[in-house]
Amino acid sequence: MKSVLDELESRRAAARLGGGQDRIDAQHRKGRLTARERVELLLDPHSFEETGMYVEHNCVDFGMAGSKIPGDGVVTGSGTINGRLVFVFSQDFTVFGGSLSERHAEKICKMMDQAIKVGAPIIGMNDSGGARIQEGVASLGGYAEVFQRNVLASGVVPQISLIMGPCAGGAVYSPAMTDFIFMVKDSSYMFVTGPDVVKTVTNEIVTQEELGGAITHSTKSGVADLACENDIEAIFTTRRFFNFLPLSNREAVPFRPSHDDPSRVDMSLDTLVPTNANKPYDIKELIHKTVDDADFFEVQPGYAGNIIIGFGRIEGHSVGIVANQPMVLAGCLDIASSKKAARFVRFCDAFNIPIITFVDVPGFLPGVAQEHNGIIKNGAKLLFAYGEATVPKITVITRKAYGGAYDVMASKHLRGDLNYAWPTAEIAVMGAKGAVEIIFRKDIGNADAIAQRTAEYQAQFANPFVAASKGFIDEVIMPHSTRKRIVIGLRKLRGKQLENPWKKHDNMPL
Repeated sequence: MKSVLDELESRRAAARLGGGQDRIDAQHRKGRLTARERVELLLDPHSFEETGMYVEHNCVDFGMAGSKIPGDGVVTGSGTINGRLVFVFSQDFTVFGGSLSERHAEKICKMMDQAIKVGAPIIGMNDSGGARIQEGVASLGGYAEVFQRNVLASGVVPQISLIMGPCAGGAVYSPAMTDFIFMVKDSSYMFVTGPDVVKTVTNEIVTQEELGGAITHSTKSGVADLACENDIEAIFTTRRFFNFLPLSNREAVPFRPSHDDPSRVDMSLDTLVPTNANKPYDIKELIHKTVDDADFFEVQPGYAGNIIIGFGRIEGHSVGIVANQPMVLAGCLDIASSKKAARFVRFCDAFNIPIITFVDVPGFLPGVAQEHNGIIKNGAKLLFAYGEATVPKITVITRKAYGGAYDVMASKHLRGDLNYAWPTAEIAVMGAKGAVEIIFRKDIGNADAIAQRTAEYQAQFANPFVAASKGFIDEVIMPHSTRKRIVIGLRKLRGKQLENPWKKHDNMPL
């Protein structure tokens, strides 16, 4: 028996060592943790249960038959984060550069299949040189098997990708299909083709970081949701983020006790909106003063800043928040902000997370570039997302809600459950000046007449009462009572039941 136990321990030690101490040291010199160190930091102490520790590749070509390492370059298993079940995989760059083989992919797929069956989130830590070239099409088939699981898991369990090192070629498509992507600055990158290929094909000279680094993808492309300083920050940020998410689409949103008074009012909100309608203000102040303990986790903070998305809690229960940001582009909706918010709304709806929408939108951003790049279809994505959402939806219009953008931002007409407006709200087809210049075109040369007509239009329409008189606004509320009204609203809506007509799936404007 002792010999068997000795062999077991020897095999375990070999698997834990991965590609060897020299390669572990090299990983540390790059400022990166090893695959196992990442798993240990991510999960609660002693909660990790590994599967597939002894799996080896089955390749015999190019001398691979004599080079086998237990685990085959990926650590897989399950554990807990703050006591809640999660399934994880962590690619090991010290073993064949973390390259994906057929068996490597099988390990990931088994883990994902189990996560889908039991209803628990999947977190993947990517650090890989791509497909294992020695295995040829078998490794490509392995990627496709993982992709298929990403598709099946979408909307069933939350999927989070941490890009901790290289992620190139076909490898990028698995993270791209997950719900959220966190990257590490100056350490991780994602691109379909690398700088050398780009230079050969297009003659463009670019570095890895410029082409597909964390800053690029979190500010320019919108591929990544956060850019973290290092592995440790990425992992601890993920632990905090995980606390907002339900385990699956069959579970209620998580609850965390809070001592923040549900009836709390904040008188400073009464002066948040400036008297000058053209002056910006920071909508994040409203968000922080509404959610429990000012605890707001913003997603994609560096991308499309004219709209804010993220998670908070109301009475301890997770909520999704979408808000126009007057500080950027006056809060206009454009292509990037529409796509950003639409994907977030669809995630919240898939996982039963109520959506709170704060509206201050003067319309869609005009311009030739916006039109030629498809603002119509991209704006429709956000419209579609809100329209199909069946979760509780509460909307608060703080200032401007003009034109089609009024409709898009969770209006009553898109099955908004509770639609509130502050006294400062202006709900109309367009701003007074533009409306008057169209309606009273013949008076354009008469400044006094235009000024009088503009004042009349503002008095008639630059307020929430016309919309309220038609039932499009449920109540005009004082800003200081916003949190209290949202709390009461969510209590009422907790048992909401609403189903869309049966369909195989929708055909949203992609």
